[in-house]
Amino acid sequence: MLDNLKKYKVILASNSPRRKELLAGLGVDYEVRTLPDVDESYPETLQGADIPLYIAKEKADAYVAMMQPGELMITADTIVWLDGQVLGKPVDREDALRMLRTMSGRSHEVFTGVCITTTEWQRSFTAQTEVRFATLSEDEIAYYVDRFQPMDKAGAYGVQEWIGFIGVENISGSYYNIMGLPVQKLYRELLKV
Repeated sequence: MLDNLKKYKVILASNSPRRKELLAGLGVDYEVRTLPDVDESYPETLQGADIPLYIAKEKADAYVAMMQPGELMITADTIVWLDGQVLGKPVDREDALRMLRTMSGRSHEVFTGVCITTTEWQRSFTAQTEVRFATLSEDEIAYYVDRFQPMDKAGAYGVQEWIGFIGVENISGSYYNIMGLPVQKLYRELLKV
């Protein structure tokens, strides 16, 4: 499948091991290219799904000058959205504990923005997934943070880890979106290339 991509050298512009695994799951041959310190700030006026879409495009723009004809680059950004606020990557243990306490017993949204870029064109889209957490005890939250160190994950959790096994009651939308790449939607977009 995705034979239409054979005319391109596919590049994943991400350090995320989860995104690498998910893109590989589509059977796409790709290489990883990363830049240090791509600015992930965004205008304060943006809300919800517009935030990761903006950042995914900013990431693409940071790479586009280095792209060669015949290359197709995929950039993405994922946020957790709760009470009109972004729960990004925690800055430390206390921040991770705070985020998980805030999500305990509640639903939140996960938004991923994806940008597909060549030297000739750019397409982008977002995916949304609603996640409901069970009420988590202080011991469960501390155990997860101390054992799994989720400092590199938006919202301080990985759904594919222990916290997802014991804490996620319900998911509406793409499971893989929560991991950082909505592969079903990406597959459909790549078919159009």
